[in-house]
Amino acid sequence: MSSPAGSPLKRLDRFFKLSEHKTSVRTEILAGITTFVTMAYIIVLQPMVLSGRMFGTDTGMNFESVTVATCLAAAVATAIMALYARYPIAQAPGMGENFVFVGSLLTAAGGLAAVKSGATTAWQVGMGVVFIAGVLFLILSMVGIRGAIINAISPSMKHGIAVGIGIFIAFIGLHGAGVVLKDPRTLVTLNTDFSSLDLIVFFFGLLLTAVLYARKVRGAIILGILGATILAVILKLLPLAETDMMKNLNLTWEIVGRPPSLGPTFFKFDLRHALTGAMIPFIVIFLFMDVFDTIGTLVGVGERAGLIKDNKLVRGRRAMLSDAVGTVTGACLGTSTVTSFIESAAGVEEGGRTGLTALTTAALFLVALFFVPLAAMVGSYPPITAPALVIVGAIMIRSVTKIEWDDYSESLPAFLVMLGIPFFHSIADGLALGFIAYPVIKLCSGKVKEVGWLTYALGGVLLLYFLFIR
Repeated sequence: MSSPAGSPLKRLDRFFKLSEHKTSVRTEILAGITTFVTMAYIIVLQPMVLSGRMFGTDTGMNFESVTVATCLAAAVATAIMALYARYPIAQAPGMGENFVFVGSLLTAAGGLAAVKSGATTAWQVGMGVVFIAGVLFLILSMVGIRGAIINAISPSMKHGIAVGIGIFIAFIGLHGAGVVLKDPRTLVTLNTDFSSLDLIVFFFGLLLTAVLYARKVRGAIILGILGATILAVILKLLPLAETDMMKNLNLTWEIVGRPPSLGPTFFKFDLRHALTGAMIPFIVIFLFMDVFDTIGTLVGVGERAGLIKDNKLVRGRRAMLSDAVGTVTGACLGTSTVTSFIESAAGVEEGGRTGLTALTTAALFLVALFFVPLAAMVGSYPPITAPALVIVGAIMIRSVTKIEWDDYSESLPAFLVMLGIPFFHSIADGLALGFIAYPVIKLCSGKVKEVGWLTYALGGVLLLYFLFIR
């Protein structure tokens, strides 16, 4: 029996154009849950980084308040992306930006006379920097500069970005699960302790997800995460020697509680001291990272979601504005740069194609405020969600076949992006490498007219940025 014309399901279908995208409410909700679960780690990791607990220091930022700010910023920004841009892309405080915030920005801000005298704090100045960068980001989005940059990217480069992000996602999963370890001689190496509980959970989740995906079972990724969670809990309860990673898996039955107060970080940024000369380079750095992280994610995930038509990102300006508003909102609440999350690719692979996917994820971030211990349990043990990232990476790498390999002026810059994103551990820096190389190779190979003026200008600006600021 079909739904009445004015039923909630019909209204959802019309607003998000579900039928047009050949999807359904059930598929979109499942995809939204998948996206949330794969990025739930940020609920725990973000306050650990910003408060300094991860590094054994105290930045002055309240752990509980940052947790609330993280969930609220993610929910608000993702909801805007869902309802305004209608993209299946979730947002949250970005990895990379948070480490730069604590590792570099707070150190520099600590040298300001006002901070030394106690008139303000380093983290408040830092939040001011993030806020200003977000406002600049919003202005660039409103005048259409960011959209113009996306449209100036060639098809081969767009596919190279998708591949690079796929490899990056997979590497994050392998490293997070303890499969790949740091090595002083070779930089990284394989963890050969295959009896490790971490590896057992990871490979079980990977095999389960792969088999379900191969058999075309709907919800394969979320079922794989669920299976890995159950196994992890069982192993945790058994009298076994735990790894350092598994010790962080906190099995608590007090999973429901009242959200902590947002007061300690709410609107506590210091704009006056954030505009001092010593902070200007950091405003530029955060603006650069936000712009190119967002462009990379929108292009990479948008390619898989079918959001790129005629080499243009559909409703790209709206997506850019949604991301920029998210950054400004995050700074007001008390968390570092909010950006589009590459883990959104997991939801896309579950069939998410519209804003209903993102709206589901946004709702779950609000629910997480009351289930912080439960979200913390899943997010604190990477082997549970790492298999999903590896599977998504394997799927995204298929875009490599769409690169114009016979035209080296197209394929070589795309290849540099593919290498740069995972090897630099930064979407922004990987894109910058390709954007600098692309016009240079085109120019030197006699194909000047194949590149627009904006591409040449962007390459020159990025080169100056790396030489004098980055």
